[in-house]
Amino acid sequence: MHPTLPSYRFVRHLVLTGFAALLLAGCALGDAKPEPLAGLDHWIEQGRKDWQLPGLAVAVVHQDQLIYARGFGQLGLNSELAVNEHTLFGVASTSKAMTATALGLLVDEGKLSWDDKVIDHLPYFQLADDWVTQEVRIRDLLTHRVGLGRITGNRIQFMPSASREQVIRQMRYHDFEQPFRSGFVYHNVMYSVAGEVVAAVSGQSWDDFVRERLFQPLGMQRSNTSITQYALDDTNIAIPHQYIEGAVVEIARRNFDNVGPSASVNSSVYEMAQWLRLNLGEPGVYQDQRLLSEEVMAEIFTPQVVVSRANRLEPVRAYGLGWYLEDYRGYATASHGGATDGFNTLVTLVPELELGIIVVGNTFENFRPALTHTIIDRIAALPEFDWHGHYLAQYQQNFAEASSARQQIEQQRQPDLAASLNTQQIIGHYQHPLYGSADVSLDDNGDLLLQFWDDGVSWLTLEHWQSDTYRAHWHNRAQREKFVHFAKNDDGSIELSVEWTLRPQLLQVGIYPAPYKRTAVFQQLRH
Repeated sequence: MHPTLPSYRFVRHLVLTGFAALLLAGCALGDAKPEPLAGLDHWIEQGRKDWQLPGLAVAVVHQDQLIYARGFGQLGLNSELAVNEHTLFGVASTSKAMTATALGLLVDEGKLSWDDKVIDHLPYFQLADDWVTQEVRIRDLLTHRVGLGRITGNRIQFMPSASREQVIRQMRYHDFEQPFRSGFVYHNVMYSVAGEVVAAVSGQSWDDFVRERLFQPLGMQRSNTSITQYALDDTNIAIPHQYIEGAVVEIARRNFDNVGPSASVNSSVYEMAQWLRLNLGEPGVYQDQRLLSEEVMAEIFTPQVVVSRANRLEPVRAYGLGWYLEDYRGYATASHGGATDGFNTLVTLVPELELGIIVVGNTFENFRPALTHTIIDRIAALPEFDWHGHYLAQYQQNFAEASSARQQIEQQRQPDLAASLNTQQIIGHYQHPLYGSADVSLDDNGDLLLQFWDDGVSWLTLEHWQSDTYRAHWHNRAQREKFVHFAKNDDGSIELSVEWTLRPQLLQVGIYPAPYKRTAVFQQLRH
């Protein structure tokens, strides 16, 4: 919840009244006019350092003009190249609004309706409930109201080498976190389904459609939908980082093509500013050319489902088609954040001010909302508030609380409590209907290894924790760790329980403690 602040509709009335009085006395002021973003460069650079951000880029669109576009810091900790407004970053889940808009283009062409049944376009689409399978509409995909919930976490690590269709086909084994259409349950794969609907209806892949129908008309020439599309000679690409075990470090870049329509767009703040322009002013119009109808744009920004809030004092929140819709100090906003390994993004629209802001960085942080709020306050001439100090203090408190909770978990560990199952018993191949395959083996050094999906990528090393529980460390450090447990069934076979962390309390501290997780039981296949 934001700190207590005055009634800003009233404050804004006073501000505007004051402006009118000043205009009447304009001769006394002459041409003097302070710039609302004056001094912002220094403020951002200080914030970047306070948040230990290697690189950051910001762009501001106001009244259909790009009034600010800057880069700060370096492409990476080990790079001498500076970030600028043309540096490419992964913009993660802000891709979702682009997928919704791609479908809107097809709605305008009469090729589909928001309320078409998904199965009419994707006959292979199937969920665990046959009735729900027949009833899911495109609108349900875009508003997170199918009810499935997350699969393996907020950084999308499910079957990374599989195709989109393979991942979608696995959804027939996914249990429902909430009943169908009963509320908002965020789910990346449902946006991947939406992207495959684009492909089925248009005859083009989602990637090609977005490039030809969105990027090209908006002049987004360097933007792409996959890290595999980076030009070999392009050096202006941000490097991902994470805060791991007390330090910000470079991490491996990961491919999210298997859920591309949900999270895989890469762009610069300069080119994302063109995307903002399409959604501001007269929505659907870019450089005097209408790309989408008024009706489609209105539907995209119409509240479709209520999103939960911490308490009744917080502004009402809703979700449109790829956008969160809420209130900021009396102004209606549309926004969406994004987080993939080592990249954080925040896109915000304030339609009444014809204002759009894009902030991207190459490590996880909460400086983005502080910067966004500060820019809105300045453009709207609202009373100043120290958003940077507010979010930094909040983060430091969260870090301390999560660190204490993690320490308590580790203090409860009993490492001398020996395993009841020996190494040879737990080695083998395991299977789960939804989560697929898992293999336990020994490496050349005698260490226990766990591999998911037999993909040669998803490897973890097992560290004995206590009894038959192990802490599994991903070889990709950005994915951190998880707990797994082995047990013997009545028939003598072994089962492997994997604790998937769907959202940690604070990733900078680690995957645990975690208030939101799911345990899946894999059964050992007997030879």
